[in-house]
Formats: sequence, C-alpha cells, structure tokens
Amino acid sequence: MASLSNALSKTTFDIVQKLWNLCNILRDDGVQYSAYVTELTYLLFLKMAEETPKGNTHIPAEYRWPTLAEKDGKPLFEHYRKLLLELGNSKNTRVAAIFNNAQTSLRQPRHLHTLVSAIDGLDWYSARQEGLGDLYEGLLQKNAEESKSGAGQYFTPRSLIDSMVRLMQPEPGEVIHDPAAGTLGFLVAADHYIKEKTDQLFELSPELQEFQKKQAFYGMELVPSTHRLALMNALLHDIHSDIFLGDTLSEDGKSLTNADLVLTNPPFGTKKGGGTPTRDDFTFDTANKQLAFLQHIYRSLRLPSTNKPGGRAAVVLPDNVLFEDNTGAKIRRDLMDKCNLHTILRLPTGIFYAQGVKTNVLFFQRHKEETGGTKNVWVYDMRSNMPKFGKRTPLTEQHFADFEKAYGKKPNGTSKRIDQGDTGRFRKFTRKEIADRNENLDFSWLRDESSSSSDELPEPDELATAILERLQTASYEIKALQKELGA
Repeated sequence: MASLSNALSKTTFDIVQKLWNLCNILRDDGVQYSAYVTELTYLLFLKMAEETPKGNTHIPAEYRWPTLAEKDGKPLFEHYRKLLLELGNSKNTRVAAIFNNAQTSLRQPRHLHTLVSAIDGLDWYSARQEGLGDLYEGLLQKNAEESKSGAGQYFTPRSLIDSMVRLMQPEPGEVIHDPAAGTLGFLVAADHYIKEKTDQLFELSPELQEFQKKQAFYGMELVPSTHRLALMNALLHDIHSDIFLGDTLSEDGKSLTNADLVLTNPPFGTKKGGGTPTRDDFTFDTANKQLAFLQHIYRSLRLPSTNKPGGRAAVVLPDNVLFEDNTGAKIRRDLMDKCNLHTILRLPTGIFYAQGVKTNVLFFQRHKEETGGTKNVWVYDMRSNMPKFGKRTPLTEQHFADFEKAYGKKPNGTSKRIDQGDTGRFRKFTRKEIADRNENLDFSWLRDESSSSSDELPEPDELATAILERLQTASYEIKALQKELGA
C-alpha cells in the first residue's frame, strides 16, 4: 500500500495525524475502532461546513459548529445528541443522508468537549489551502491502514487506484460508475484526474461544468456506515452526483447502466447467507459475489455508437474469478464474447490486509456485437519475483511504471505491444488458447524466486473463511444442477 505520508502533503499529513490522535479520546470512552471515523465525520462535517464558503447554507443556525464550541458539560452533550437527530431529518437530502440514523458512541460529556476543542484548534487555514477533500481522504486512508479497525481488510491502495485511472483516462462528459463504491476512492480519483486536465473544470463550458458536478459520477454502496463516509467524501470534493445506498446485486442495481467507464473493486466472498443475487436480469446464477459483480459490470457498459466507442472498465478481482469452473467458465466466456478483454494485471500479494488474497485487474471494453469481442488477452505478471508488500515495503506508483509502459498510451489496449516471451512479464494469449483451457485465464509462467514466493498459508481464520466460501459456492451450484436435471 502507498504510504500515507507519500500520498499527502506534509501539512495535510500533519493535520490527519492530529485528527487520528483524537481517536485515543474515543478509545478512552469505549468507542470501537470501527466507529472512529464515523464519529469524527459528524463533527468534521459541521466544522468543515463552517470553514467552507456557503457550507452552512443547509444547516440551521442553531445546529452549526459554533453552537458546539460555545457549550460544555451536560448541555453540550444533550445539544449534540439533539443536533444529530435533527440533521438526520434535514430537508437537504445530502445532509439528511450523512446524518441518517446518526447516534454518538460517546458516553462522557468531557470527552466530547475535548474533541470539539481539539478540532477547533487545528490549522484550518492551511487545511483550506490544501483542500478539505484531501484532508478527509487522508483520514479515511489512515483508518484503513490501522488493521485493528477492520477497514483496511480489502482497502484498495491509492497507488493502484491512480494507476487504473491513468490508464483508463476518464474524460469530461463521460458517465463514470462504481457499483461497489466504498468510501468513493475510485470516483474521487477520476474526478481529480479530470480536474487536473481541465484547470479545475474552468476550461469547460458552463454546461459541462454542471454535468461534471452533478451527473458525471454515480455509484452504489451496500453498508450504511460506509455510504455515510462516501457522501462526505463526495461533498468535500464538490461531487453532487447520486451515490445510492443499496445492493447492486439486487433489484437496486438494475438502474445502474449505460456507463462510459466503470472503475471498481467489488467485495470478496459469497453473498451473505450463501444466497444468490436477487437480480432477474442476470444470465448466470452464482453465489460468488465477484462473478455476479462481473456480470453487472460488463452488462452496464454502454454499447458503441457511430460517434463513441463502447464503454470500458478496469476491475479488481480475486484469482478465483479467473479459474472457477462451471458457472465461472460460462461467465468468462460471456464476458469475452460481449467485450474485448484485452489486458489482465496479476497483482502482487500483500497489498490487501487479508494477506492470503491474490488479486488481478481486468481491463475490458464493450464490443458492438454479442459475440467475438475478444481476440487476444495480454497478461502482465506483477506478482512473481516481487517484494512482499506491506507497511515496511509500501506499494508505490513507481511499482506500476513498467506495466503502464507495456500497456501503452491508449486506454482500450490498442497501442502496439511486445510479447516478452516466457522470461518476460508481458505475454499474449489467443482466444483459442484460452478456449482450450476451458476459459481458464489464470496464466502463470515465471518461476518465482523471491523470498516471499513460498506460498505461505494464510492465517487460520482467513483459510477457514476461504474454504467456507468455496463450499457455499459449490453447494449452490450442485443445487442449481439438480434443479436443471429435475432431481
């Protein structure tokens, strides 16, 4: 994972560190790691609104930041709880969504007063100059780096997100979608990329500026507490598009279509309870969430038109998506029929906190027909003979430099490429070679001689979870086969 200090300016990093140190106060009041950022979000929303021009417009005067800063003891505590309740019922939809069902985890009025005073005393002039959005993103990343919080289990490293965005080259006027939005890392990075290319949107027409702020990005997040953080992140980056609370693998997700670009890292594992997606528009039933998300993604891409190429996607997926038999093979075949699956990046191990998880990035573009989309698949092995990444050896943008050079300058994989052979990292495999392997895309050819290459067993709980997920998937597929056979 990219080091937080490398990703932020020194000023922002210092403020983030001070904010995170406030979590010691929360811990002293019995607040769990998982609730740290949520609790701070309530307070930071009010303080940041105070520090932003027109930020207080939608907050009633009696519930703005100064009303907290001027109180102490029990009156402060009672006012804060009432404030959370009232803002949760706000007429402003974004404010109401951020404070929906908000409750404080604090129990001691003195701890609340300490938090308010400490936040009030931060260098907000510098924070405004650096960007409040960067400050909040830094806090989210800091939370993810703390393994005790649980937030970092499948946190997508910022260096990986930025590499995917650079390769996909999002453009003004495009509709960009993340069906598993998390705290909005991918969409914020895409927004940042576009703003850098357009002088913070000032080079665009007023109509296109409005589109970028209100219609360019949309996503869906299943977990209410994470959705709250995503909304806050969007607000601080001046993104006012729809970020829905819902389950993409249910009927909620059927409206998430017609995307020019999908950037995402879907959650790993089977659907809760071992059930299947409740969508009735999926061709293939599966209990494997990644395979279900993959179906959603390639079906949601916009078809090519006379003046626009087909929608494109860059998606983080675990190894099992590349080799799982039966339904997995059918979904991969359907993907390669409907899309040009032009590139697979085999990612290093250790970049997610669940150390046993091996992942890849799939890059593909929607084909104009329903068949014949993929002719060749290029695979880049960034896993073999690589360092063991973690806190001591952070994953940085430099680690992606050779891959980005091999990928080429065109987002849809059409740049001239060189097959580096069985001793190089980048190789081409024909559609026939893949079909002869029962659509197995799990290509590995380099002898891994790195010190971290001895496939170390995951922790026992991780191993047990992985076995359980495979058993649940297998159990569902057996039942599906019995149904087909009328047994």
